[in-house]
Amino acid sequence: MLPLKLIQEQPEWVIERLKIKNFDANDLIPKIISLDNQRKSIQQQLDELLAELNRISKEIGQLYQQGKTGEANRAKERTTELKDQSRLLKEQHTRLENDLQTHLIQLPNIPDESVPPGHSAEENQEVRTGGIIPDSISGLLPHWELAKQYQLIDFDLGSKLTGAGFPVYQQQGAHLQRALINFFLDEGIRAGYREIQPPIVVNEDSAFATGQLPDKEGQMYHLDVDDLYLIPTAEVPVTNIFRNEILMADQLPVKYIAYTPCFRREAGSWGSHVRGLNRLHQFDKVEIVQVRHPDNSYQGLDEMVNYVESLVKKLELPYRIMRLCGGDLSFTSALTYDFEVYSAGQGRWLEVSSVSNFEDFQANRLKLRFKEQNEKRTKLAHTLNGSALALPRIVAALLENFQTQDGINLPEALKPYTGFDRIIS
Repeated sequence: MLPLKLIQEQPEWVIERLKIKNFDANDLIPKIISLDNQRKSIQQQLDELLAELNRISKEIGQLYQQGKTGEANRAKERTTELKDQSRLLKEQHTRLENDLQTHLIQLPNIPDESVPPGHSAEENQEVRTGGIIPDSISGLLPHWELAKQYQLIDFDLGSKLTGAGFPVYQQQGAHLQRALINFFLDEGIRAGYREIQPPIVVNEDSAFATGQLPDKEGQMYHLDVDDLYLIPTAEVPVTNIFRNEILMADQLPVKYIAYTPCFRREAGSWGSHVRGLNRLHQFDKVEIVQVRHPDNSYQGLDEMVNYVESLVKKLELPYRIMRLCGGDLSFTSALTYDFEVYSAGQGRWLEVSSVSNFEDFQANRLKLRFKEQNEKRTKLAHTLNGSALALPRIVAALLENFQTQDGINLPEALKPYTGFDRIIS
């Protein structure tokens, strides 16, 4: 959520910057400023009225002691009037606060200056590439056929048990999943992240604080009876650890890593781009989260990008890093880099990670603040997160890129975790 002070002081700048996200704030910003001004005016009236009420209340006892009963009674009548007026002002103030909040949460985060304009993923900027795309070889199979051939994943059984988008991993496929999770966690711990295992359901306050509600409400699975949400990413519970917290500056940066199953109700048209592991309703992911000082949050973002790049390199996958344009940037992000790996069996790039800096947008919702040493005033921290990594498309790329006539080879980095060098029938 954007700070009110920023909107009040630089309304035209906010409007112009949000155009990079193709968001028209021309009507919303003046409305927010008007509501905020009304709220402040009511608050001032209420403060003055309560001060008068406090003053008169103190005088009543003195008037009675002085035998001025008539004046005391009139003063009591005045306090009754003031209490009625204050109740009405409080109700009006609450309505304005709620209306202001309703309008504020409609504003997306302001994009960083480096974010290019654009409307779709086709206009994202390639930052750098790595690895070697396999030579075009006829007969390369897509992962859903390889998964069936080697009995790694049963998509039909998943549909029977639950529905489409809930695969069943089996034998070496299940072992590969477990190996990747442990590999990603161990790498993160070695890089200085603290492992945590959070809940996979969260309450409404948590979903709101990180921006999933109300922006992505239709993408989340909701447990009606308990009013809880299945998490779409570990970012939600992990970042909410710091909701309503005040940290000291010397505690920053805070770095967490977490593995969780993730759940998304996203739907798509049928086709190769959503077949197999390309789009799921339940999937495994290892997430990294950082809380940083505003002065070095972009240094933290670069660090996270380099870390995710190191993982893809160790998996020996061809990759490219994309800076998202304004139209492809999420509601909450100020700057995002997507990682894509090449899928040889499909002949296309697959997104496997997004690494984002939210600056103070999430922190403002979270009320996540920090204090410098020997200072009383608090400031909003910056939050960042990234996939490190999402498993389904990594598995798809591994199966497709390393397939041979005699089986599917594995990258050296995974062999200590799997205990086998190759997937065979």
